[in-house]
Amino acid sequence: MAANLLGRALGALELLSLNGRGLGLQVIADSIDMPKSGAHRLLAELIKLEYVTQDPDSGQYWLTGKYPTLGMRHLAGTGIIDASQPLLDRLAKYSSELVRLAVVDGDRLIFIAKSQGAQTGLRYDPESGGEAPLFCTATAFTWLSGFSDDEAIRLMAAQGPMDPQNRGPKAPRNFAEVLQQLGETRKRGYGRAIDMSSPGMSAIAAAVTAGDKAQVLGIISIGGPSARLTEGKMTEFAPELLKTAADLSTLPALERYLGPLGRRTS
Repeated sequence: MAANLLGRALGALELLSLNGRGLGLQVIADSIDMPKSGAHRLLAELIKLEYVTQDPDSGQYWLTGKYPTLGMRHLAGTGIIDASQPLLDRLAKYSSELVRLAVVDGDRLIFIAKSQGAQTGLRYDPESGGEAPLFCTATAFTWLSGFSDDEAIRLMAAQGPMDPQNRGPKAPRNFAEVLQQLGETRKRGYGRAIDMSSPGMSAIAAAVTAGDKAQVLGIISIGGPSARLTEGKMTEFAPELLKTAADLSTLPALERYLGPLGRRTS
C-alpha cells in the first residue's frame, strides 16, 4: 500500500510538472487513479511538505519551486552542466541558433541544458526539462535510428499516441513515416526535422556516445526558424555539430552519470 501511495504521489508531481497553469482536484484524481477524497488527502500532505501549493481562489494545485530545485541541485552536483556548457556555448556561437542537450533517461529523452546563439530576429527558446516527442523531432530520430525498426516503434508507442495536429505540417502521421525518417538519418549520420515538431521550426541533431560508442548517452541539437535554418545551413553546420557531439562524448562526467540512466532494462 505504501509503495502504491508513493507511486501516486510521484505521479501527481509529474502530472503537475507538465501543467504549469495548475490542475483541479478531479483531473489529478482521475489521472493517478484515486478517489477524489484520497487525492485530496495526498495533495494536502504534499502541501505540508511544500512540494505543492493551492490557489485559494480557483482551487487549482500547482508545483512549488521545491520540486524542480531538487532536479537542478542534482544536475549541478553531477558536473554535467559545468562540463558540457562551454561546448554548447561554442556551437551556439558558431551557428547563431539555439543549441540543446538532451539525455537518455531509460525510454525517454530529456532536455537538460541549452545555449542561445540567436542575437536578433525570431528566437526559438523553450525551457529545459521537457521530454522530446519521439515521432517528430530531430533529437528523437537520431536516438531511434540506433535501434531496430521494431524497437523504435515500441519506444514510440510507449510514449503515447501521435498527435500531429499540434505539430508542424510535415510531422509524421504514422510509424511508417517515422521509419522513413530513421532510414534517412542512418544514411546521413545525423537527424534532421523540418516543420515537424513546430510550424516553421527546423533542427538537426547528433548522438553523444559513451567512450566505446556502444551506448548513446544523449543528443546534441541545433534548432531555429526554418526560414533561417535552411537545408543548406543544416549541411553547413553538420560537421561542427558532429564535432561537438564527439567532444561531448569524451567528457567523463557525462558517461559516469548518464551511463546507468541509459541502460534500459525493458
